[in-house]
Amino acid sequence: MSQTKRIALFGSTGSIGKQALEVVEAHPDLFSVAILTAASNADLLIKQALKFNPKIVVIVDDSKYNYIKDALKSTGITVLAGEDALLETAGNDCYDVMLEAIVGYAGLLPTIKAIEIGKPVALANKETLVVAGDLVMQMAAAKRVPIIPVDSEHSAIFQCLIGEGKNKIEKIILTASGGPFLGRKPNFLVNVKRDHALEHPNWRMGAKISIDSATLMNKGLEMIEAKWLFNLKPEQIEVVVHPQSIIHSMVMFEDGAIKAQMGLPDMKLPIQYALSFPQRLHSDFPRYNFRRPDTLTFEEPDYKTFRNLSLAIEALKKGGNLPCIMNAANEIAVYAFLHNRIGFLDITDVVEQAMTKIKFIEKPSLEDYIDSDGEARSFAASIVRL
Repeated sequence: MSQTKRIALFGSTGSIGKQALEVVEAHPDLFSVAILTAASNADLLIKQALKFNPKIVVIVDDSKYNYIKDALKSTGITVLAGEDALLETAGNDCYDVMLEAIVGYAGLLPTIKAIEIGKPVALANKETLVVAGDLVMQMAAAKRVPIIPVDSEHSAIFQCLIGEGKNKIEKIILTASGGPFLGRKPNFLVNVKRDHALEHPNWRMGAKISIDSATLMNKGLEMIEAKWLFNLKPEQIEVVVHPQSIIHSMVMFEDGAIKAQMGLPDMKLPIQYALSFPQRLHSDFPRYNFRRPDTLTFEEPDYKTFRNLSLAIEALKKGGNLPCIMNAANEIAVYAFLHNRIGFLDITDVVEQAMTKIKFIEKPSLEDYIDSDGEARSFAASIVRL
C-alpha cells in the first residue's frame, strides 16, 4: 500500500480549511494531515487535531497555547504558538504539500518558506500573489515548485489549460457572481450593514472574502493573482458578471476557441483537484443538471458603483508595490466595516486614499513589500481610527 500524501493545512479553522478536511476525510487512503494551524480558534483546532492526529499544531494567538497543550497532552502532537512558530513549521520537512488557506497578507511568508524547502503549494490565499507575485513565482520557478490554484476561478483556468502546452492564450475571462448587491447603486449601498453584506448568494465563505465579494475587490485581487499564475499581461485579463456561478472561468485561445470549466458552486471540488493533481478523484459532490430550467447570463461589471474593481485594475496595470498597498488598506478597511466602524462605501475611500498617499516603488524587494504593507495598514488604521 502506497503512503498517503501528507497535507500541511495552514488556516485549518477557516472556511477553506474546514472543507479541505472534509476532502481528506473522504479519502483517508490518499491523504493524511501532518500540520494544522489556526489564528485564534482554539476549540476547533483542538477538535480537528483529535480527529486527524497531525504531527504539529500551531496557534498564532499565543495566549491560547497552554489551553491547547493541555487538551492535547495525551496525544503526542507537538503544540506550538506565535507567528515565528508558523514560519518555523512551514519550514519543517514533515509534509508533502502545503494547502495555504490563511486569510490575507498573513499567508505570504509561510508560502515563501514552503517554496524555499521545495514543497508544492495548493494556494487558496490569493493575497500572496497580489502582494508579491513577481517574487513568489520567480522563486517557485527557480525551485521548480508547483503552485496549484485553489480559488475556483483560477482552478478553472488551470484546468482549461491542461493539455494546451504552448498554445497561445488570447485572454482569460474571470467570472464574478456580482455578490449580494448586484445591480444596486450607491444610494442603496450607503446604508448597507455588516450582516447583509455577508450574505453571499452562491458560495459559503469566510467573512473577509464575503465582504471582498460584495465590494468586487475579490475579483480585482483575482485579476492580479491571475497575472502572476498564468504569466499574462493586464490586457489579457477580463471580468464578466455571471450571477449563476456555474461557469467558473474561461480561456480564449488565439484561434477564438473558448474553453470553460463548469460545475455547481462547491469549493470542495477545486480543493480536491489541487490536492490530487494530476489525477481526478471520485466525489459525491452534487452534479449540475442541464435539464433544469436554468439560464446562464453574462453582463459587464458596474465599475462606477463598485470602484474597488477599478482601483484593482489600476494596481494591476501600474504594478510595483501598488497592489500590496491596496491589499493592506483593504484588509484594514474590511476589518473596520466588520466591526461597524465605517460604512460599506467607506471601504473603497480608505483603499483609494492609501493608494494615493503611500510611496510607490516600481521594483520592490521582499523588505519593501513588508514595509509597504505596514505603512498602508498604519495609514488606513489612522483613517478609520482603529
